[in-house]
Amino acid sequence: MTFLHAKTALLPEGWAEDVALRIEAGRIVEVSTGVKAAGAVDCLLPAVANLHSHMFQRAMAGMTEYRSAGQDSFWTWRSLMYRFLDRLTPEDVEAIAGMVMVEMAEAGYASVAEFHYLHHGVNGVRYDDLAEMSARIASAAAETGLGLTHLPVLYERGGCDGRALSAGQLRFGNTPDQFAELWAAAQRALRGLPADTVLGVAPHSLRAASAAGIALAAGLDPATPVHIHVAEQVAEVDEVLAQMGARPVQWLLDNQDLSARWCLIHATQMQAFETEGMARAGAVAGLCPITEANLGDGIFDGARYLAAGGRFGVGSDSNVRISLSEELRLLEYSQRLGLRARAVLAREGQSVGRVLYQGAAEGGALAAGRASGAIRVGNWADLMALDCSGPDLAASSGDMILDSFIFASDDRVVSEVWSAGRHIVSGGRHAAREAVTARYAKTVARLRGAL
Repeated sequence: MTFLHAKTALLPEGWAEDVALRIEAGRIVEVSTGVKAAGAVDCLLPAVANLHSHMFQRAMAGMTEYRSAGQDSFWTWRSLMYRFLDRLTPEDVEAIAGMVMVEMAEAGYASVAEFHYLHHGVNGVRYDDLAEMSARIASAAAETGLGLTHLPVLYERGGCDGRALSAGQLRFGNTPDQFAELWAAAQRALRGLPADTVLGVAPHSLRAASAAGIALAAGLDPATPVHIHVAEQVAEVDEVLAQMGARPVQWLLDNQDLSARWCLIHATQMQAFETEGMARAGAVAGLCPITEANLGDGIFDGARYLAAGGRFGVGSDSNVRISLSEELRLLEYSQRLGLRARAVLAREGQSVGRVLYQGAAEGGALAAGRASGAIRVGNWADLMALDCSGPDLAASSGDMILDSFIFASDDRVVSEVWSAGRHIVSGGRHAAREAVTARYAKTVARLRGAL
């Protein structure tokens, strides 16, 4: 049993003062207000789930920021990524994943939905255990205590026309039947993790997964999350339209039973009817503003989507920079740049910070299949505390705390993080940081030295 106290906390019904929580077996079992206590944290929030990550790409950060011949784009970046991943061993993946999880926790995330598509060895050679790479992600989660929603990826083909996988894609590839075997092996790999661990599925995209493959993946467990990349690039939309007769989001609306179980990643290239249809279906928009800006993807139609009742969350995707506050800030700023307006994602009388933070907490939990996203009895104790003593948050109260955290401060004010009651960040620092960083530094030095 654990007791936590906060001077102020964001509860489902709004802000409250002098809040006390009782936590048992990782879940919140009691919430009380008007309880003063020594040692209370300044501000307690429901922690956000990072709903989209490719952990191994963290080791590429800073390596692709140069202009090659012609116009650089997502597609030239992808070619460099394929070259990089051919050097990764299972040990490398575990070391990188540990570093990513520590950084996510220190940024304020309590869990991550890992869109995991690096399954096999170089040239697609299968490991003796199909879930070897999943086991490495699980090992990093066990070491760091970060909550894990593991999403093995189905990657069948090189494009909508059914062409074979390219050399850079061979480490991802599976037939639907082999994917079912891999998914069952991933179940076994996750068995030693805590009870809050979730196993979902991720058909990679309409380019890489067939209609039959998507149906098989989604049917492996009808209760778990389904994530899919969709409409990230104009060329992707054009390919799907030419080969499948509909734009990607349109095709999903017409051919899949979209619901709150689904998370559509990026969706930066949509027409208005797709944006509104996606919102009505209840699917979560998985937005990764830092990566989407880094890769030149485009701007999500956020104002229209939220006006239609859409739900969203944020993820760190390529992990070129891991920052919860910056993901939220850039989400709003991209809307302002696109529409040349301010406070775009908030309705009249609302705080932008409150809309962004609470929306990401609730939508991220939904996408991760995780009972969290609010400080509520029965939920996992996924919690984040802010230190309000510094100049950016001093004298702030209520929604102004969130506005200041997102727009005037950064993740350095994150003081404590709990994941399903596990106290993984204390005083702004993860307990495993030193060991994880040393291992990661050796791994990256070797990988970059070999390029």
